[in-house]
Amino acid sequence: MGLLLKEGIDINLIKSAFLAFSVIGFLIILINIIPIFKKRLPNYTLQLAGLIGNTSFLGIPIAIALLPSTTINFTIGFDLGTTLFAWIFGPFLLQEKSKNKNIPNIKGLLNALIKSPASKGIIGVLIAYLFQVDEILGTYLWIPARIVIALAIIVVGTRLGIIINQNERILDLNEEIKCSILLKLFIVPFIIFLVCRFLNFNFYQSSAIILQAGTPTAISTILMAEAYGVKQKITSKILFTTTLISIITIPLLKMFMDLFMRGA
Repeated sequence: MGLLLKEGIDINLIKSAFLAFSVIGFLIILINIIPIFKKRLPNYTLQLAGLIGNTSFLGIPIAIALLPSTTINFTIGFDLGTTLFAWIFGPFLLQEKSKNKNIPNIKGLLNALIKSPASKGIIGVLIAYLFQVDEILGTYLWIPARIVIALAIIVVGTRLGIIINQNERILDLNEEIKCSILLKLFIVPFIIFLVCRFLNFNFYQSSAIILQAGTPTAISTILMAEAYGVKQKITSKILFTTTLISIITIPLLKMFMDLFMRGA
């Protein structure tokens, strides 16, 4: 909410949010209708871990560190789109199947939408605009927002520490987990790169979105897996491994963009 009030809601934020939301949704559908993809990623836990990135705790701090402030709305927009998809459809997909499979759980879907952190942030911003206190709140919330962003990496480290202390063979990865990792760190950024080229985004706009797409698996995926009791160990392994590998892949992504996209 602090970031949105400071930077404002503009068309760039909306475009980026829509791009993230629609690409993730399209890939979820694609994976589940094409047998070869479904075989590699047979459940929603693997699929969400391979598509939902840590855009809040890692993506935004990385973008602020590496990119001009003019791209912040693209970064925030992608985070909003990803977060909305994760908290709307994540609980909807991971919860136990209804006895009547033909009746969608509309109540559960709406409940997830209302409880989404991104939804709450957007609602808060709209209320601030309505009462014309957006500039005042934006000024006061900007500092705590930056503090939260700066401390976000501690949350990631703490969560990884908990995973390590579970005494599991965290790097014992089967083929399905490897496919999810490959999807998250390599395939999704490449697809976003192609979309950015198709939409004719400039270098910095593309960089903001591609870096967000290349972030490791989101902490929200393990929280949802734990909440619904579905394949927590798998999610823990993917979260840990993608975060570890991203130490290498994110700088490589930045180098790739600097070499092959600048001036394109």
